[in-house]
Amino acid sequence: MPTTLLQSNLSGLEMIHRGKVRDVYALSGNRLLIVATDRLSAFDVVLPDPIPGKGEMLTQISNFWFGKTAHIVPNHLLYTPLEDVLPSDTNVALYSKRAVVTKRLKPVPVEAIARGYLIGSGWKDYQTIGSLCGIKLPAGLRQAEQLPEPIFTPSTKAAVGDHDENVSFDVMAAAVGKELAEQVRDATLAIYKWAAAYAAERGIIIADTKFEFGTDEDGKLYVMDEMLTPDSSRFWPADQYQIGISPPSYDKQFVRDYLETLVWNKKAPGPRVPAEVIAGTSAKYAEALQRLAGITLE
Repeated sequence: MPTTLLQSNLSGLEMIHRGKVRDVYALSGNRLLIVATDRLSAFDVVLPDPIPGKGEMLTQISNFWFGKTAHIVPNHLLYTPLEDVLPSDTNVALYSKRAVVTKRLKPVPVEAIARGYLIGSGWKDYQTIGSLCGIKLPAGLRQAEQLPEPIFTPSTKAAVGDHDENVSFDVMAAAVGKELAEQVRDATLAIYKWAAAYAAERGIIIADTKFEFGTDEDGKLYVMDEMLTPDSSRFWPADQYQIGISPPSYDKQFVRDYLETLVWNKKAPGPRVPAEVIAGTSAKYAEALQRLAGITLE
């Protein structure tokens, strides 16, 4: 059975960040230990109920994509054995599939989003103003319709409990510098186009996805944190895709759809999630992992 971990507590290691899903610890040699827990966030709020095995599935699918796309953009993985860095009293089995050792990078303070289809907040913005992050789109597009070309739509990085905000490329460039902004944009679109083609061969549409980037002491750009997971992407089964609706998905949209049926202001604390929604979400993650990476977690 998959392990369940709502929150890590590793004695003797310095915790430097507890995010919506990941707990991050400092290691010697300018390295990090990143632990993917089973916490689930929706609408930028961490929900009270974990999804058993979710952290393991997120880590395994990220590692798969990091390996597949290393020829496009370098990534943060170091492949250091966990036994070498975990405290001696740690249950290694609990962390073996959900933790990685990485380079310690300086984060680029934006969410780097690639969109190939008009859905989610992009669809809402398009309905209101006909554009997305300053990019004018053709008139008459419908919900979930494929865009003429994938577009880069950055957003601000929100603190836990706050909401990300879509911004234009010019706003991002003013914040991080034009050269770095262009590198992030080009890397985001290159990875997305490659991954979308790979997934399409396996019957999955990647509607959109977000990446996180960081730079090392020499200014070299790396993709980091997670990559093309059900938490950071919309995966649609190609055989159920149709324009004009929000297609069924392999990601946490399953939970979002349930939450949209509730009277909730989308602020913390989040509502409890029924057992059947938890089980359904776990099954969606597992199917995405199997179909995309050929990995089944026992």
